[in-house]
Amino acid sequence: MRLKCIKLAGFKSFVDPTTINFPSNLCSVVGPNGCGKSNVIDAVRWVMGESSAKNLRGEHMTDVIFNGSSARKPVGQASVELVFDNHDHKLTGEYANFTEVSIKRRVDREAQSTYFLNGTKCRRKDITDIFLGTGLGARSYSIIEQGMVSRLIESKPEELRVYIEEAAGISKYKERRKETESRIKRTKENLERLEDIREELERQLQHLKRQSVAAEKYGELKAEERQTSANLNALRWQSLDAELKQNQEKIGQLEVQIEATIAEQRALDASVEQHLADNAELTDALGEVQARFYSLGNDIARIEQSIEHHLERVEQLKLDLSETEEGWEQTKEELDIDLRKITQLDAELKTIEPELETTRDEEQQSATELAAAETALQEWQQAWDEFNQRAEEPRQTAEVEQSRIQQLEQSIDRALERRKRLLEEQNRLAEMPSSTASTDEQQLEALEKEVDELKSDLSSSDEVAVCRQSIAENQSELDQLRGELQTAQGKLASLEALQQAALGQDNPKLNEWLQAKGFDNQLRLAEGLRIDSGWELAVESVLGESLQAICIEGLDNLAEVLMDLPLGKLSFVDVRAASADSPGNLNLPLIGSKVGCDWQLGSLLQGIYAAENLPEALAYQHQLSPSESIVTRDGVWLGAGWIQVKNISAQDSIVERRGLIGDLFVQLKRLRADIEVLEQNRSALRESLKVAELKRESGQAAVAEKTRLLGEIKSRLSAHRAKAGEASVRRQQLAKELQELGRLIELEESQIGEARARLQRALESMAQDEGGREQLESKREEVRAALSIAREKSRKDKDLAHELALRQQSVAAQLKSTRETMDRMASQVQRSKERIESLTTQIEESHEPLEGMRADLETLLEQRLGVEKELTEAKARVDENEHAMRKLEQERNEKQARQNTLRETLMQNRLKSEGATVKREALVAQLTEANFELEAVISQLPDSLTEAECEQALEKLGNRIQRLGPINLAAIDEYQTQSERKVYLDKQNEDLERALATLQNAIRKIDKETRTRFKETFDKINGGLQSLFPRIFGGGHAYLDMTGEDLLDTGVAIMARPPGKRNSTIHLLSGGEKAMTAIALVFSIFHLNPSPFCMLDEVDAPLDDANVGRYANLVAEMSANVQFIFITHNKITMEVANQLLGVTMHEAGVSRIVAVDIDEAAELAAM
Repeated sequence: MRLKCIKLAGFKSFVDPTTINFPSNLCSVVGPNGCGKSNVIDAVRWVMGESSAKNLRGEHMTDVIFNGSSARKPVGQASVELVFDNHDHKLTGEYANFTEVSIKRRVDREAQSTYFLNGTKCRRKDITDIFLGTGLGARSYSIIEQGMVSRLIESKPEELRVYIEEAAGISKYKERRKETESRIKRTKENLERLEDIREELERQLQHLKRQSVAAEKYGELKAEERQTSANLNALRWQSLDAELKQNQEKIGQLEVQIEATIAEQRALDASVEQHLADNAELTDALGEVQARFYSLGNDIARIEQSIEHHLERVEQLKLDLSETEEGWEQTKEELDIDLRKITQLDAELKTIEPELETTRDEEQQSATELAAAETALQEWQQAWDEFNQRAEEPRQTAEVEQSRIQQLEQSIDRALERRKRLLEEQNRLAEMPSSTASTDEQQLEALEKEVDELKSDLSSSDEVAVCRQSIAENQSELDQLRGELQTAQGKLASLEALQQAALGQDNPKLNEWLQAKGFDNQLRLAEGLRIDSGWELAVESVLGESLQAICIEGLDNLAEVLMDLPLGKLSFVDVRAASADSPGNLNLPLIGSKVGCDWQLGSLLQGIYAAENLPEALAYQHQLSPSESIVTRDGVWLGAGWIQVKNISAQDSIVERRGLIGDLFVQLKRLRADIEVLEQNRSALRESLKVAELKRESGQAAVAEKTRLLGEIKSRLSAHRAKAGEASVRRQQLAKELQELGRLIELEESQIGEARARLQRALESMAQDEGGREQLESKREEVRAALSIAREKSRKDKDLAHELALRQQSVAAQLKSTRETMDRMASQVQRSKERIESLTTQIEESHEPLEGMRADLETLLEQRLGVEKELTEAKARVDENEHAMRKLEQERNEKQARQNTLRETLMQNRLKSEGATVKREALVAQLTEANFELEAVISQLPDSLTEAECEQALEKLGNRIQRLGPINLAAIDEYQTQSERKVYLDKQNEDLERALATLQNAIRKIDKETRTRFKETFDKINGGLQSLFPRIFGGGHAYLDMTGEDLLDTGVAIMARPPGKRNSTIHLLSGGEKAMTAIALVFSIFHLNPSPFCMLDEVDAPLDDANVGRYANLVAEMSANVQFIFITHNKITMEVANQLLGVTMHEAGVSRIVAVDIDEAAELAAM
């Protein structure tokens, strides 16, 4: 599997959709600083699940979204997609068969990340899980970025261990272990909660048992209370019935009195009606007189109002005449004023028009002069721009050459300084004396022989390992047997509880009774049967509850014994009853032949045949007599015209459960014996281990001392050899470097000469351009001054022309308005004159009608006096009739009040009767609700019983019920329900304990596999580091060391000693040495577990050319198995790449990709 391409959009500086293809195993990403090369590494790390913004060189996760530039706006989201080529099917699981796998991550401004796997939305965990064990991940050893080299080397032992685990492929085991531990924690919590529930349930069962007893007592008292209450209700019914009869008599008397009162009231109503008719006639006559009186009043008022209105109109006409004459005079004066104003405005308008013509001509001339001045300025500006453009080129050339000369001079100084140091080092190496280490070699050979002999003795007699292995095996077997013992004990307790419940042995009162009668030790029928295998369900279907029967000798004395039997079901079987099965009429065996017992069972199994299956039984069913039946092996029981199916499981079968209990007793006995033997063996093995450990410790101490001396001699000898080898290699390197420095100095001195010549030519061109610049600057001031004068003159002419135009418009408007006003006033004068003439005529004509209206008024006043007298007489007659009618009305009201009183009394008596009736019916309903008949209760009532006695008895019963305290009427049902729940929870507890044991066993397996894989991987990586480190450094040695004893959590430390150094810690190495050590470690991991690809971000930056060459050769060598994508500025590293991917930033803040295939470029150059 390898990385095929990366697709970016909106990620950091890659704002445009960009695809980066990786066609080969050696791809180099190059480009200047700040162009966005490292953003490619960040994109890969981010899409593989990185959740820390700090590791992506940001503060917030949204910092990976393009935030805009000087020419572009920010975007709303960023996305990165990695496409993998999986032709080798390295990925496992459901994606193993895909030849191409893509993972994608997208984030928006709300910091909401979305992951996609092959285009399907998924979780971050799905992304990380798919790469577990492959070496890929957000923080794995496959991505080495800037700064990670030092972090890798200087990391804590626990952090360095993570890389070893990833190489070992045990990260997935750690995830599984973590999940398993979480499940174990949840299981233990569930067990604790379940134990609490079971304890609480046990307390509830005890409490419910007490409540059920109280509930039974409560039922007895309540029954007595209901009977007493029924007697009381019957007595009350009798009292109400007598009261109802008395009320009925009173109601009859009241109804007679009400009828008499109604007759008297009707006579009065007739008299009132007659007076009402007379009153209507008198009222009509009075109305007619009033109408005539009011008509005359209206005529008089109308004439008086007309006279008054006529006088007011005359006064109004005189007032209008006066006001009209006054307005006419005023309008004539205003008309004369407007005439004079028109003459004045005409003269002013004639003066303005010639002056406006002159001003507009001057304005046009100024505009022409301004346009000419602006054209002159534009021509100058164009000339100035062309001059600057010509002069800029030599200036830029001069700046570039000056900078280049300065850089070349600094480079030459550095080269000379370096050549000086190299010559001094060459002289020192030439003066070093050669030395030998023959003595050390002889001592080394002798010590190695002694150490090998001691190790051989220890390995050949490794009694400690054998003892520990035996103890571990013994402990494992012991743990397994103890687990089996606990499981068997739990099953036995559960089955015994179920068996006791099934046999009716869980009733405490019944058990006490059986113990008191001496039946507690008697066998139950189910316990004395021996049933052929496979026929248990058949026998249980036939015997049913008889299996619970107590087996006794004789049933003669049971009549007296059963007198005080408590609540519950109980059955007995006489073991002395002699009855044998009679031969059957069918060609089938009897079920009794399948059952063995110490006494006869014929009476229980008489006439019942056994069939293998239902079809066989159905074939004989029509031959059965009424007293015969057939039962099948699986428990189907059928007779003549009937069939009974009892489908029960083995756990619910009393017979099969008895067999299981017997098997468990045998198993428990065997397990306890095996455990006792293993414990004795373990004690003996521990004593043997102590002896072997003492013996091994003495041998190990001798080996350690010899090994220490051997290490010191090896270190001295390695130092001698390394120094000699390093000196030879270093002399060759120095000669080569001095030669290269000489060529470099000559080349740069030549380049300085060429740059100085180009600089001189640029300076001469700049001097020539200075004269033209001064001339253009002088002309600029002249053009600007002329333009300013033209603009000022044009502005003044425009302002003056505008002012005269406004004045002309104002005078013309005033003239027009004044003429219109004169026309309106002339019309108004004419209308006022006509109105004056009209008002004068109306005033003269208004005097004649006034005299006639005054004569009509006198006549009407005389007529009103006669009608007023008639009105007074009519009112007197109406008042007399109304007085008589009011007297009759008073008598009628008195009769009505008497009637109402009688009706109210009648209503009260009827309400009493209805209330008594309702109470009677309620009492009957209460009796019916309590399942009593009224007549039956009355018939059995004692003659001397009273309501008071019943109430007193009810009060006593209530006190007795109250003394019982709170009663749970559902206690009996609740007790049964909670008992069933207790059985269910006990089974759950067993299941959880089994699940916990399974999970703990899984943890042990995972730990064992983890230890094995980690140790194997550690040893291989350590061996690879020890062989690879000298290749990279040209000598020296490095190794890995575990900081702890337990392979599950021990840390890993790295020690590296370059040639000629004996540093005590890794932190004393230089930056380049740390980088080379990190490369050696990572490549050792890659040799063991090659990751699909490796990304290196300027890892070669702190290395010199010689080490860069080694690093590049190593990368090229490993590219046969690993795809390398490396970012570099070093030309030596670039040379090994097959593909160069250039990152450019032509547009500020925006990165783009330019790819170059090295092989194709070489072929093109060769052509």
